This record gives sequence, structure tokens and C-alpha cells, in this order.
Amino acid sequence: MNLQSSDFELFDLAPCFAQDSAAIDARWKELQREVHPDKFSTEGAAAQRVAMQWSVRINEAYRRLKDPLKRAAYLCELHGEPVNAENNTAMASDFLLQQMQWREELEDAAGMDELERLARQVASARQQLLQQCAQLLDEKQDYKAAVQQVRALMFIERFASDVQFRLDQMDTQ
Repeated sequence: MNLQSSDFELFDLAPCFAQDSAAIDARWKELQREVHPDKFSTEGAAAQRVAMQWSVRINEAYRRLKDPLKRAAYLCELHGEPVNAENNTAMASDFLLQQMQWREELEDAAGMDELERLARQVASARQQLLQQCAQLLDEKQDYKAAVQQVRALMFIERFASDVQFRLDQMDTQ
């Protein structure tokens, strides 16, 4: 193993968007067993520090591979198309209009039914974007176009959290 290996190399996975979640979990457990710092307790502080570095690296890779949004962004980055969401916020006008409409609906929502309907719409849009990402990344290898989808997914994930926050607030009232 090499600390500089890609997450996919580290986990012995093909570098693609479509992944088996159970395989990622199983490989994570296997890797963690191999490098657990307690396993190196008799080898001294230096060996334990190295084991800890490996453990951190494995957990970092696991979080990226497990989360479809992070995995998509990582694939784009690996292929020379970083998302740079903090510097590049350009979005298609129809997507921006949809976001404005959803924001208004969220602000105007007065009851659970309206919020749950909005949550379903957002979940459906998220699923469609994930499917588009899969196609762009795995079938077309169009990483530049995938970056746009990843940015849209980032917005949708934040918005879904806002909707969930409102739903949680209603539950406690």
C-alpha cells in the first residue's frame, strides 16, 4: 500500500462512479484491521504513528468513496476537472430558476404535507442527477460535463438539508 495511491487503488476498486456499497464497507473493514494502531503496540511509537496515518488515510478514502457526491467530485478531480465550487458557481439558467422556485416553496410552506412534497421533489431531482453523473462519468467519460452535475448536486444536497431542518422543526412543534 502507498499513501499516495488513489482512493480507488487503495480500496482495489475500478475508478468509476458505480460502486457496490457493501464491497466498499467490506474493504474498509479489512484495511482497518490491517493497520489498526493496536496491532503495532509492540513495535514502538513510530510504527504506531504510521499505523495512525494509514488509518486516517483509509477513513478519508472511505468517506469519499461511500458518498456518491464526493465520489463524483473526486473522479472529476482525478481526471483533471476539479469542481472548484467555491470559485465557479456558474449554473444553467433552468436549474437556477428551479432553485428559486424551490426556495420560494420552502419559505411559503405552511405544513408537513407541503414540506414532504418538496422533499420528494428534491429527492427525485437528486436521483436524476446521480444517474446523469453515472452516465457522464462511467459511459461517456465527460468529466467537464460531470462537474456541472456535481455542482448542481451540491446545491440540491444543501437544499435537501434545509428542507429536512424545516421538517424536523415541524415535528418538534
